Formats: sequence, C-alpha cells, structure tokens
Amino acid sequence: MRITHGWPRADRPNALTIGNFDGVHLGHQAMLARLTAQAAAVGALPTVLTFEPHPRELFSPEQAPTRLTSLREKLEILRALGVAHVHVCRFTRSFAQLTAEEFVARILVEGLKARYVLVGDDFRFGARRAGDFALLTRLGERYGFRAETLPTVEAAGMRASSTAVREALAAGDMATAAQLLGRPYSISGRVMHGDHLGHKLGWPTANIQLKHNRPPLKGIFAVRVQGLARPDWPGVASLGTRPTVHADGRPTLEVHLFDFSGDLYSAHLRVEFLHKLREEMKFASLEELQAQIGRDAARARELLNA
Repeated sequence: MRITHGWPRADRPNALTIGNFDGVHLGHQAMLARLTAQAAAVGALPTVLTFEPHPRELFSPEQAPTRLTSLREKLEILRALGVAHVHVCRFTRSFAQLTAEEFVARILVEGLKARYVLVGDDFRFGARRAGDFALLTRLGERYGFRAETLPTVEAAGMRASSTAVREALAAGDMATAAQLLGRPYSISGRVMHGDHLGHKLGWPTANIQLKHNRPPLKGIFAVRVQGLARPDWPGVASLGTRPTVHADGRPTLEVHLFDFSGDLYSAHLRVEFLHKLREEMKFASLEELQAQIGRDAARARELLNA
C-alpha cells in the first residue's frame, strides 16, 4: 500500500473515499468494499483520503473524541482491507479555510485526479462544512468524476459509527464493540521498559507503548495477543493509571501473558480486548494488589478457555 502526505500530487486516476476512518468499523468496511469494486470498474486506484489530526483535535482539543486507532493502526487495517493508496492530509487552520469548491478543485481534482468519489450519508466538506452531497454531485458533473453515497450500515441493532464503538468500550461492553467493528477491539504498540513492578510481584508484564493519549477504555481485561510465534496468546491486561503505585495519571497498558517466558522488548504486539473483568482500583498495599492480580488472572483464564 502506498502512503503519501502533504499536498496531493497523484500521477494516475484515483477512486476516492474520504473521512477520518477512526476504528475502521463495519460502516467503513462497507465503504471500502464498494470503493475497491468501483475502482476496478473505472480503472482507478482505490484510495482513502484521511486527515491528521482529527479536525476537532485542532479546533477544540478538550472536546475531541478519544481515538479508537492511532494512525499506524488505521493504516494497518486499511492495508488488510485492500486499499492501495492512502493520502494523509495534514489538517491545519489554513486547510480548513478552503471553500467546498476549492477543496474539490484543488484536492480531489488537481491533486488526486478523482474519477470516482464515495462518501457517507452525513458527509460535509469545505469551510464551515458548507459542502454536502448535492454540491459534490454537481461539481463531479463539472469536473468529470462520479459521486456516490453509501447508506447507513447497522450492527448490533444500531448504526455502525465510531461514536457507538466508543460508547460500548467506555461501558465495558466488549461484545457490542466487536460486533460494530467486525473484530475484537485492539491496541497495538511496541514493548517498552517499565518499572518492572509486575516482575517483582510475580506477574511479569509487557509494557505496551500507547499512542493514545486518552484510550477509549480502561480497566482490567481478558485479552489475546497477536505478534508472537503462537497466535492468540492468552493473557490478562491492565489499562489505566495504576493508582496503587502512581499518581501522575498517565495511562499505561500492561499485559501478563499466560505461561510465557522470553524477551519481548522491542516486539510490536497487538492486544485484543475480549472481556472486561473489573474497573481499576487503588489498593492499600502491594500485597493486596498482588492477590487481586492472581484472582484476575484466574478469571481471565476461565473466560478465555470457555
């Protein structure tokens, strides 16, 4: 998959879909399936135009939604779904001032040589979100590309959306989140050195580097881990601020892999969250924490083996 940045300068026609694609849920996946089919029909490269950072992170960072996927995670999923080209557009205040007509003429037509453009049913574009699908269709007729919209996709009895996934994760409803995503929710990252407290307590953990400043979930979870010699390695994970041992409030993801021995430092792992066991707690002593980890591990084994 080709990944480009900056002002687009395509050297061949593209079939486009546009959006943030946070989480790449079932609604996004339906769009990508339609995109790849239509790209083949019009002889163009199936391309995703996405934005970094999320527009709301630029204009109102304190109100911006938590991210479901880092840019790297999103690109990994898009590659697996058959996308040939992703253009990552830097979202700045000057970019946000492009009118709807300028966005189409300069980005879609001149920059990406759009031959086909697929958007969601709530798609808006241009300064002050002035552009809608009706305008996109008219501009497509002017510039020679076909615009199409895809209706809402439903899963788990609701509209598949990034917001619905965030709400399910925040509630600890891992089953609903997985239904909306079409896969278990996961976080990937490189194993970093931590404070080695888990090893001292008899429960050694892999400390996964977090790209999410505000993860969309927290607590203690039964997990499976990808990226090792054996797929679906079972374990128990803590995602949170570790209030028993730290007061800085920084989120940390630690995973204890069952029956594992070896060096994991610098390995890139993907942690799939399957069951929430409990909320994070502050214990009076490390001995109480140690005992609770044992109970969490036993419960995680039970759920993963069921």
